[in-house]
Amino acid sequence: MPPDTVSLRYFLVLAQELNFTRAAARIGVAQPALSARMRRLESELGTALLVRNTRSVVLTTAGAALAESAPPALAALDRAWDTARSAAAGELGTLRIGYSLSTGAGTTPALVDRLIRDNSGLEVAAVPMATPEISPAVADGRIDAGITRGEQPGRGVRRFPLRRLRVGVQLAQHHPLAGHPEIEIADAAAYPLRLPDRAANPVIHDQLSALFRDTRPHPRFHTPAVSFDMSQRDLRDGITLAPAGEAAATAQPAGLTWRPLRDAPGLTIHLVLPREQSPLHHRIRAVARTLAHELHWLPD
Repeated sequence: MPPDTVSLRYFLVLAQELNFTRAAARIGVAQPALSARMRRLESELGTALLVRNTRSVVLTTAGAALAESAPPALAALDRAWDTARSAAAGELGTLRIGYSLSTGAGTTPALVDRLIRDNSGLEVAAVPMATPEISPAVADGRIDAGITRGEQPGRGVRRFPLRRLRVGVQLAQHHPLAGHPEIEIADAAAYPLRLPDRAANPVIHDQLSALFRDTRPHPRFHTPAVSFDMSQRDLRDGITLAPAGEAAATAQPAGLTWRPLRDAPGLTIHLVLPREQSPLHHRIRAVARTLAHELHWLPD
């Protein structure tokens, strides 16, 4: 059996001092305890490590070999312990985050960047997914965390508010309403309104369409043939509006702008984690909470 590491570390101090009294004082143990440790270490190895007399201590050939080879072995063992502790604390491993494309304008990149920056041993893989698939994937362990808009349904998960967004509309810069700092809901309802496909995100589709439930005449809704078009081509007609959270204002294609809708309820982006959480999940939650506070993503 390999020797215990405590005795081995004591031996290395003694090999440097070559004096039991000084070595015991340096370690902080009684000299008889140090002597007993060395006898047990020699017994475990089956060979003498030291030649002792009343005035000196000399290393044997085996003792000199052990004094030379033990430090790198102990350093490797220390690294292994540190690695295990880091993994147990959620600081190591691969973190798989699923996110909806609608949260990719700023929320997901900011969280991924902070996770990588603050946890050098953590590898983060962010994967775009259809919103209805995210909570089930978190629940069954296919991904470790998710970022979604709205209170998405799903069992076996917990949702934490990550960011609160004002609701407004995307529109062409030459649109008749673009000159307004805020737009009345009734005024927006007079124009064609593009909504996300309900199959892609029923929660957000229903929340956005509900904004116009009481307007008359009833607005004209349509959904695009392409669920996520970075160029926003259908808005360039100068007529169509697209209800959207304010994150859209940070990643506008040329020629488009965003204006808030007056008195519209906000949209909430959630961090989705499994109900039973590991240290890695606690790490994600802590980083997300700190980031949300620093960037004022949530009301105080």
